[in-house]
Amino acid sequence: MSELYRILKAGALGLLLFGLIGCTAVYRNHGYVPTDSELQDITVGVSTRDSVAESIGRPSTFGVIEGSGWYYVQSRWKHFGMREPQEIDRQLVAISFDKNGVVENIERFTLEDGRVVPISRRVTDSNIKGISFIRQLLGNIGNLTSGDLLGNN
Repeated sequence: MSELYRILKAGALGLLLFGLIGCTAVYRNHGYVPTDSELQDITVGVSTRDSVAESIGRPSTFGVIEGSGWYYVQSRWKHFGMREPQEIDRQLVAISFDKNGVVENIERFTLEDGRVVPISRRVTDSNIKGISFIRQLLGNIGNLTSGDLLGNN
């Protein structure tokens, strides 16, 4: 009986430890944002696109309009068990350039500064609204002609 008790006790302890490990938060960092000391090397009105690339590197994100700006983005996510990941920190450094490629402005934003930006989507409307997939398949059965079956269109 003492052997069975010892095995059950070890199994219960193992399950408890496994449960505790599963409840540990995991943090993941994505992206890169230059530090304030690195940004001090950049002078507004003097530094160019090339000198910024040499001092802090090129970003992975550029402005939509050619040459409008560079955006450095870094996020920190918390993964906890089976829950949906939660973004707990976000840093964004925006460096804008004038038409000659000279630094015009440097701004830093955080998650607290963020706001939802509505995106304009252009979607082509479909002419099959309200018709199920099965009805679309079965609706074409009577529309076949002998020319369609023989490959003569």
